[in-house]
Amino acid sequence: QVQLEESGGGSVQAGGSLRLSCAASGNTSYRRCMGWFRQAPGKEREVVATISRYVGGTAYADSVKGRFTISQDITSHTVSLQMNSLKPEDTAMYYCAAGGWAGSVCPLVTYRYDYSGQGTQVTVSS
Repeated sequence: QVQLEESGGGSVQAGGSLRLSCAASGNTSYRRCMGWFRQAPGKEREVVATISRYVGGTAYADSVKGRFTISQDITSHTVSLQMNSLKPEDTAMYYCAAGGWAGSVCPLVTYRYDYSGQGTQVTVSS
C-alpha cells in the first residue's frame, strides 16, 4: 500500500507560480515512479510530469515543458511540482501518483500508476 498527500494548491493570476508538494509513504516497490496528474472539468486525466525514484529521470507533457519542474527529496519522501508561467488552461485538480514501473524514465500514461492522492485544486485566472 502507498499513501499520498498533496498540498500547495491555490488560486493565482496568469503568469504566476505555485509549488505543489506530495508526501509519500508505504511500500517503496510501488513508488519507483512518481508523477503528477491533472484533471480539468469535462476533460480526461493527463499526466503532466514524472520522476524516477532511483534514477531521477524526468518526463513532461508537451503542454507544461519549460514551465513545470518536478523534483524529489528521497530523504523526506516528498515529490514537488514547481509550476511557473501559469496559464488559465492549467486550471485543474492536481493529483500525486505512484507506480512500480522500474525504467529510468517514467511513462506519461495514467495506467502505469496504481496509487493517487485526493488531489489539490489549482486555479489560474486571466
